[in-house]
Amino acid sequence: MRIEFPNAAREDFHWAQAQLRIGSAPDNDLVLAASQAAPRHLRIQQDRSGWVLQVLPSADRIYVNARPVRERALLRPGDVVSVGDCRMLLRADEDPSSRAPLNVSEQGRCTVALRAVAGPLSGRVLPLQDSLELGSQGRCPLELPQGDVATLRISWQDGQLLLEAIQSSARHPLRVNGVNVEKLALQPGDQIGLAMHRFVVDGPGMEPEPEIVLPEPLPEHLPEEAAGPTGEVWWLIVTAAVLALGIALVLLIRF
Repeated sequence: MRIEFPNAAREDFHWAQAQLRIGSAPDNDLVLAASQAAPRHLRIQQDRSGWVLQVLPSADRIYVNARPVRERALLRPGDVVSVGDCRMLLRADEDPSSRAPLNVSEQGRCTVALRAVAGPLSGRVLPLQDSLELGSQGRCPLELPQGDVATLRISWQDGQLLLEAIQSSARHPLRVNGVNVEKLALQPGDQIGLAMHRFVVDGPGMEPEPEIVLPEPLPEHLPEEAAGPTGEVWWLIVTAAVLALGIALVLLIRF
């Protein structure tokens, strides 16, 4: 994961460990100013569900995409974490434009939707079976700070879900998973960010179907058949039974 500090002269911070400690104390992995953070302010850990943010005791609340977090929050690339007046943009290490294309069948498109997770449209689900335009020129307007304008289009082209910046904003670039883009083929789980707006691509039909692994066929002959003729196997069974009966009789006579 890479952390970018928007509108600040600070260099990006790269993090590859399973845990990241953030605070003003010098022994933190990422050190912030004392005016911004407590000595031990927050911790980000990676587990099976992804990146989990935990606010440490005695620390003030923090904000994720302008929403207050008191204890825990699940993070994804493209989120903005605010600690005091410090804003940290989480970016994916991989450039989305370098990914292999993902083709979706006609049947799979009906399950694809854009889910608003932050901003004024939060909670809305917009279907993506056809093309969709968001912004000043689209059917779904997007409010931007200081009256700025931008428009983006999401449409299907050659079996791929394509995102295009129709009208760009210099102050509020279009991002996918925290990376600036102008045109990109989307994949399920991608987070589109424009100013305070956040949209996540939900698409079960875009996921590749799991490979079906057939069980190994049973052998034509059982292992005991390969050990010898059938008569030998029964002879061994009878011998074991006789020995067991003899041992039982000896123990019975002694006691």
